[in-house]
This record gives sequence, C-alpha cells and structure tokens, in this order.
Amino acid sequence: MEDKRNIQIIEWEHLDKKKFYVFGVAMTMMIRVSVYPFTLIRTRLQVQKGKSLYHGTFDAFIKILRADGVTGLYRGFLVNTFTLISGQCYVTTYELTRKFVADYSQSNTVKSLVAGGSASLVAQSITVPIDVVSQHLMMQRKGEKMGRFQVRGNPKGQGVVAFGQTKDIIRQILRADGLRGFYRGYVASLLTYIPNSAVWWPFYHFYAEQLSSLCPKECPHIVFQAISGPLAAATASILTNPMDVIRTRVQVEGKNSIILTFRQLMAEEGPWGLMKGLSARIISATPSTIVIVVGYESLKKLSLRPELVDSRHCYQRFTDCYKCFYQLQPEMTRRIYDKFVTQLQTSIQEEISEIKAEGNLEAVLNALDAIVEGSKDCEEPAWRPSGIPEKDLCSAVVPYFLQQRDALQRRVQKQEAENRQLADAVLAGRRQVEELQLQGQARQQAWQALHREQKELVAVLREPE
Repeated sequence: MEDKRNIQIIEWEHLDKKKFYVFGVAMTMMIRVSVYPFTLIRTRLQVQKGKSLYHGTFDAFIKILRADGVTGLYRGFLVNTFTLISGQCYVTTYELTRKFVADYSQSNTVKSLVAGGSASLVAQSITVPIDVVSQHLMMQRKGEKMGRFQVRGNPKGQGVVAFGQTKDIIRQILRADGLRGFYRGYVASLLTYIPNSAVWWPFYHFYAEQLSSLCPKECPHIVFQAISGPLAAATASILTNPMDVIRTRVQVEGKNSIILTFRQLMAEEGPWGLMKGLSARIISATPSTIVIVVGYESLKKLSLRPELVDSRHCYQRFTDCYKCFYQLQPEMTRRIYDKFVTQLQTSIQEEISEIKAEGNLEAVLNALDAIVEGSKDCEEPAWRPSGIPEKDLCSAVVPYFLQQRDALQRRVQKQEAENRQLADAVLAGRRQVEELQLQGQARQQAWQALHREQKELVAVLREPE
C-alpha cells in the first residue's frame, strides 16, 4: 500500500489508561444497545427447530416486536451488560499481548492474530456464564418457552421482564447442572470465538490491500477501514457460524456433547441448519466491526497521554524529512523514531530527576553559569535546538555519521595496508619458489652431465687392451 495509507498504530504504552477505559465502556455500551436485538434474534433462530416459529431475520424481528413490544427485543440485556467486563479484559489482553509479541515479531498481522486469539481465550472465560444466563432469558416468550427453563412466578409468561427473573434462571441452572451448568458450551465458545478473532485480522488486511490497489490514491484510509472491517467480519462469520449454532444449542438446550449436537442438527435440518442466524449475526457484527477498526483507533487517539497528543504530527514531519527511507522501510522508520523519542524522553527525565534529587537549584544554576563563562573563549558556537525536529535531528545525526565515516575510512586504510603487506609476502614467496626451481634445474643438469661422464668412463674401462 502507499505510504500515506499506512495506519499509525497507537500502542498500549502511549495511552492514558483512565480515559481509555472510561471512553471504552461508554462506546461499547452504545454498540451493545444498537446490536442486541439482532443478537437475540440470531439466538432464537439458531435454537428453533427448522422454521417452526420464524422464517428469517426480518420475520423474527416483526413477530417479536408485535408479541412483546420493544422490551421483547431486549430480554436479558441487563445481564448481558456484565460482558462489558470481559470486553475490557479482551482489550487489555489484546494490547498487552501485542506488546509482548512485538519483542519477537514486527509483523502487524502476526501480532494481531496472536493477540486476538489470546484475548478471546481470556474474554470467553468471563463471558460464557453471562451468556448462558442471558441466552435463557432471551428464550422466554409469552405463553411458552423455547429453552430448557421457564421463568416462574407467571405461568402464562405475560408481562415478564427478562432481567427481573435473573435469580430464578440462576437457581434453575444450579439445580439442574450445578456450577458446571454456567460453563456449558465453554469448549464450543472457544472453538467459535478464538478462530473468529484470529481469522478476522488476516482477512481485514487482505481486503484493505485489495481496496487500496483498486481505489484512487486520494481516497483516505478510513474508507478502507470502514469497508474492510465488515467484509472481514462477514467472512469470519460464515466460516465460524456452524460452530456458533452448535455452541448456542449446547448452552440453551443443555447438550453435553458437541459431536452429538452436530449429528442431531445434521439429521434434523441438514447442512443448511449450520447457517441458521447467519444474516442476523452479520448484521449485528457490522456496527461492532466498524467501531473496532474505526472507532477503536479513534478511541485510542482520544486516550493518548497529554504529552503525546502533539507528537503524532511530529512523526509525520519526521517521515516527510526521510521520505525515501520511509517508503522503503516504513516499519523500520517507525522503530527508529520511537527509539529516538524514547531516549530523548528518558534523558530529559533523568536530568530532571537528578536536579530534584540534588535539591539545590542554586548550585545547578551556578554550574551552568560556569559552563557559559568557560565557553566564551570557544570560537565554535554552541548548539541550540531550532524547534524544527528534522533540522535538529540532522544536526545531531550528521556528526555521528561523519564520525562513523572516519572510523570506516581508518578501517579501510588499515585493511588496505594489511592487504599490501600480504601481497608483498606472496610476491616474495613466488620469487623464492622461482629461485628454488632454477636451482633444481641447475642441479639436474649437473647430475645429467656427471651421469654422462660416468657412462663414458665405464665404456673406456670395458674396452679390451
């Protein structure tokens, strides 16, 4: 993607945690209010046998609204709001896991995939008991029940407010299944939401890259976020909806086996039964996904620590100064910038801490005055920050690069001298070899001449007198 479309990722250490959690709870609450009716409809569609009650998402919406009014669409809502706790645990686990994985991999996809799966594992451990209770409240209808338990105190079920009967549902679950009943379908929930969270991120990046290649360069990246998020959510929902149907039936109908529930569903409704409630699930996931990819990053921007609010613009100026390098290595540029800022902040904090520890500002100021007096004879002007980050960075980095260049030149000269010595040694060795070869040839010729003389002498001695 183009460098202008790279989304600046705000990490955990950059956030004001108090503001982050307050804004996060408020934002999550608004989203739950808007999508809860479709969550209820999805649950009822997944639990019903065939199409005995509802023929689809819109049909269920109309029938529930006519039978129970608006409150019927929010049965179990107050109980379900306790999942706000798990939502904050999900966010915290996600951000901390990203920070941990960053020590081993700088790939945003890898960090998001591992963090998403880990966060889902933690969140589901808190969410499943709340889901079990709220789902049984969702199943309460006027005059009849759809799940295992019927709210007592009103046999006809008329005028029942679901969240007012929470204690009754909890008692019935305890009597029927004990404490294990609150974690019924826990494994199915893990098999549903961990893959859903882990699969969503790769598809999100895939769709964003495809859209960026098709759309004009002037198109802002928030458009890619708003479109890629729901597309990734729809894809993940299609892939994980079969397990979500099984999870809902295990929790509501009291099944003990995922495999037996799957076989029963296939026998009763066939393969299409695995897609029940899919449209309602996609509808409920769309606004949540838009908030995740657009609102969540906006939430983190609102929750930035005060000293980092203006620093976001400094990074843009930093990348403009080193545009060529940023285009080639955007992640490396970000790491260099973060390292530079971190070291600068650390240095400033250490100096301030030392001044505070000494507690004698007059002595410190006198020492500074002494430095000023001692530098009067220095012709070279002292360095002063210009207020422009790129210029200050260049003035600080160029001397370091020049020093490194001189060091490299010295190393090259030393290596060249060693190479010349080695070449001289090789040439001297070659000359010695040539001299030895000449000496060998001379000795061979002398030996051959002596051999001929010996032969002639032997021939003379053998001649008869």
